[in-house]
Amino acid sequence: TARELKENGRVMAKKFDSVTVLFADFKGFTQYAERMSPEELVKTVDHYFSAFDEIVAKHGLEKIKTVGDAYMCAGGLPFPTEDHALKMVQAALDMVAFVEREKQLTADSRPRFDVRIGINTGPVVAGVVGTRKFAYDIWGDTVNVASRLETASDPGRINISEETYTLIKDQMECEFRGEMEVKNRGELRMYFVVKERLMRVTA
Repeated sequence: TARELKENGRVMAKKFDSVTVLFADFKGFTQYAERMSPEELVKTVDHYFSAFDEIVAKHGLEKIKTVGDAYMCAGGLPFPTEDHALKMVQAALDMVAFVEREKQLTADSRPRFDVRIGINTGPVVAGVVGTRKFAYDIWGDTVNVASRLETASDPGRINISEETYTLIKDQMECEFRGEMEVKNRGELRMYFVVKERLMRVTA
């Protein structure tokens, strides 16, 4: 992408038929932020998002952007892969585990956060926008639904769509939530990820 931008001054938008998108945010973050100093707020956000960056990189995924306390990443681009849904759910489990560990380690005077995660799989369009501070971004209904799934999730839970569930159901134990109303989309079937069926082998 960087090479194309340097050579042509722009990047052609590209459609990907199957990408898994994750949104994460922290319950009650706005209320905590109002009581924190700017320095403490930035330090806290950086601490969590730096850990998320490491998790995303470990699983071969792509960080897209952060907005406030919202973190967005994707799998299956810029180079298509077959196992992006599984890698994303594994990364989400690692994110939840990290936040839970932080709750146990954090001093009483520091805020303890709960993370909410939503994941969806489907087609997206990716490209670079703007003329300054170029940003690689993705668009499409898949992205919108992933954001809605995060909003509909519960603290400490990973809420996934039917599309993602279909791709990871053999490797992950999931809990069917039923059909839930989603803004501008009607009712969608949703699942909470419970745990990985087989433990991962780590080096």
